[in-house]
Amino acid sequence: MLFNKLQAQSIAGAAPTARARRRKALLASTNPPRKAIAEPKLFLNRELSQLEFNRRVLAQAEDPEVPLLERLRFLCIFSSNLDEFFEIRVAGLKAQIDLGVEISGADGASPATVYRQVTAVAHELVNQQYALWNDELLPRLAEEEIHFLKRRVWNDTQRDWIRSYFMREIMPVMTPIGLDPAHPFPRILNKSLNFAVQLAGKDAFGRSSGIALVQAPRVLPRVIQLPEELADSSPSFVFLSSVIHAHVGELFAGMDVEGCYQFRVTRNSDLYVDEEEVTNLRIALQGELPQRNFGDAVRLEVADLCSPEISEFLLQQFRLSRHELYQVNGPVNLVRLMQIPDLVDRPDLKYKPFVPGLPSGLRATPDMFAAMRGGDILLHHPYQSFKPVVNFIQQAAVDPQVVAIKQTVYRTGSNSELLEALVHAARSGKEVTVVVELLARFDEEANIKLAQKLEEAGAHVVYGVVGHKTHAKMAMVVRREADGLKRYVHLGTGNYHARTATLYTDFGLLTCDKKMCSDVNDVFMQLTGLGKAGELNYIWQSPFTLHPRMLDAIRSEVEAAHAGKPAGIIAKMNSLLEPEIITALYFASQAGVSIDLIVRGVCALRPGVPGVSENIRVRSIIGRFLEHHRVFYFLSSDSVYLASADWMDRNFFRRIETCFPVLESDVKKRVIDEALRIGLADNTQAWAMDGNGEYQRMRSQNKEPTSSQLFLLETLSARPGTK
Repeated sequence: MLFNKLQAQSIAGAAPTARARRRKALLASTNPPRKAIAEPKLFLNRELSQLEFNRRVLAQAEDPEVPLLERLRFLCIFSSNLDEFFEIRVAGLKAQIDLGVEISGADGASPATVYRQVTAVAHELVNQQYALWNDELLPRLAEEEIHFLKRRVWNDTQRDWIRSYFMREIMPVMTPIGLDPAHPFPRILNKSLNFAVQLAGKDAFGRSSGIALVQAPRVLPRVIQLPEELADSSPSFVFLSSVIHAHVGELFAGMDVEGCYQFRVTRNSDLYVDEEEVTNLRIALQGELPQRNFGDAVRLEVADLCSPEISEFLLQQFRLSRHELYQVNGPVNLVRLMQIPDLVDRPDLKYKPFVPGLPSGLRATPDMFAAMRGGDILLHHPYQSFKPVVNFIQQAAVDPQVVAIKQTVYRTGSNSELLEALVHAARSGKEVTVVVELLARFDEEANIKLAQKLEEAGAHVVYGVVGHKTHAKMAMVVRREADGLKRYVHLGTGNYHARTATLYTDFGLLTCDKKMCSDVNDVFMQLTGLGKAGELNYIWQSPFTLHPRMLDAIRSEVEAAHAGKPAGIIAKMNSLLEPEIITALYFASQAGVSIDLIVRGVCALRPGVPGVSENIRVRSIIGRFLEHHRVFYFLSSDSVYLASADWMDRNFFRRIETCFPVLESDVKKRVIDEALRIGLADNTQAWAMDGNGEYQRMRSQNKEPTSSQLFLLETLSARPGTK
């Protein structure tokens, strides 16, 4: 394996215009690859591969070695991932079927075939999820005196308090809707909690009752904690669904409630904004966002006790078929349990906290510009602090010698210190330019507000390039110094988001290398102005040079192998889908190039296929932190690159991305050691993939157990955190 060598070296119902836009977008995304690629049987399906990733996430919730409340958190993450999978990927498949698309990917499968396979796997995973919740997690939580009380076990005191809570906090904001010709079936919000209520009797107007709907407002908490005195001082919770179910009769005075069934519908949540046909992208997006909650239905979840007639009635209303119905033994939205670990003060049932460390160069001086003049600085989040990135912009904002700041924003948190620093800099008269990606999925509304705030402060705000999302992570500061203007740059593999920097593994590079800074300046000039793309010194940039340069780098390893020289590739990323890259890796494997791929999520490449990919190994690491950095190592040239881009079509051809070399030898060694060497040595959190796209958990067996994330916590953080 190359690892050993490294050791030796060290859409239905849409309006016609919306349908036309959707068809244009879908057909563009399903066009045949640009060049001849390998046979379809050598590619795995994207949607099925994504479900396999979700299966590995669910395995974290099943793992008894993971702290109990963290297992619950993983269960919620699985639910959230599955929600998005239905909102985007399943919705896309249904739209492709509706439009008559015959082949949706390099694997050659039709959308209809993939849809059937995806549906079967999704049902299997949901059943597995709820079995885990009911049979394992709930009993284990109860053993730890953390209780979720069902209606049948409420005592009289608890029942009185819950009724009082319902009358005081819930009933005043509820709006029951009786279904009749004057009250047709209402528009149900995406992923909202609702109840179908079967009624008997006549109301105040003498109308015969039948079915009514009750929508739970989103302002209401889905899990309610009982006061300590009612729970014997142990954390005890009741579900909002149980509270409403127990008191739903209060909403229908004088009527008989014959059944009450919770349900939840998932809708197509992709946005279709034709950037070529709008004059103001922000205004167009603001008009489109409200429709996200009312897209075409793709999934219906109901309680397992829901009557067949109610299930059938709801399916008809949402125009769904029986196989799109998911009957679950528990709450229809387990995502809302995500708050429980934060509400329960049981540090013994959570991952131990840690304090992110600092590189030695930043421990010596708080002056970011002085530290960067001393050499490139590598930050490895979350093991090392994100604070230096914040300090970089904050110091630039108040430094009288700084004349300009430029930054890209794809995702950032609310109340962002970085944003406040940019606002302060703009108000202070500095030249501030921010490239805001308005179409960052599910962050569109936050980015619109951010853009407005920056504009109000006097910053220049641009929205990138029509047809290409700006996904590059760059910040540049221009400072007046004794020898003239000098540029300082931050480049990263992750977003400028302080919270995700504590949860995602990413690299950030702080540098004042002249050529690298010149490249970043040129990319900013492309994003904000007009002109042809020029030749850059170091950076590979999509949609221009990243794809061909990456293919060239793979071919160089092939040439080295043919010449009898050491040849190898190690690549770490989130997703691997692009057909030409996969084909190039197959050719490299056949030439004898040793290839190790660390792919967290979706992977369409088949490893270990005789005569095709025998020299390729694929693994996925799933642990406490979300593996997010993109790192590419090429042995023959001993070169290491960091990138904002995965090996996917969209990253190569429909986004603005940067891939930059690690130039200084000590920094390069850190990247190899911390992202690749330890990742390939992991035998506790790693999963090995076979040629069928299935994964097996790697176990230490006779070797010493090695966890890459735990090792990095112990070596990089200021105060290590362990299990």
